[in-house]
Amino acid sequence: MVGPGTVAVALLPALLLALLGPWSGRGGAAAPTAPNDTLEAELERRWESLVARSLARLPVAAQPKEAAVQSGAGDYLLGIKRLRRLYCNVGIGFHLQVLPDGRIGGVHADTGDSLLELSPVERGVVSIFGVASRFFVAMSSKGKLYGSPFFTKECKFKEILLPNNYNAYESHTYPGMFIALSKNGRTKKGNRVSPTMKVTHFLPRL
Repeated sequence: MVGPGTVAVALLPALLLALLGPWSGRGGAAAPTAPNDTLEAELERRWESLVARSLARLPVAAQPKEAAVQSGAGDYLLGIKRLRRLYCNVGIGFHLQVLPDGRIGGVHADTGDSLLELSPVERGVVSIFGVASRFFVAMSSKGKLYGSPFFTKECKFKEILLPNNYNAYESHTYPGMFIALSKNGRTKKGNRVSPTMKVTHFLPRL
């Protein structure tokens, strides 16, 4: 006897064709683009795809709890993604930037490499993604900042609102280590600074 589960599996291809049929044009033409398919939406889709591939590389035990229980990265990435520049008011003033070769540094002017996407990955914890370079900001166990092509545990930063309305970004994996820029725009080791120091204060702005 054929069970209901077998029938459901057999009907699945037909159901998919019925759902996708209205979107397919004659001769296999591409589906129409939605009117609100903006650049930001495209960046979000690419970011989610990149993180999904990164999560797939991790063993289940190492994945965030949300990612392990959900069927895909979409549910894990729910939240407000912000396009911002992180400004540190030291020296002449610098924006955190992620260069195409993965190096992290500071730049005075607004550049494409300083445009970042801040995305929540846990409550109070964000990832920082270079929109142009497509590298995540990451911090090693020695407090060194670097660009990672994949989302890893070293790409998580606790976002802390300071009394002066600036933010500090503390490594979630290595507590007590903070993102910091020197007065010359170079990165400082996260284990040699503290949130009381101006070099760790960043103002998110457009």
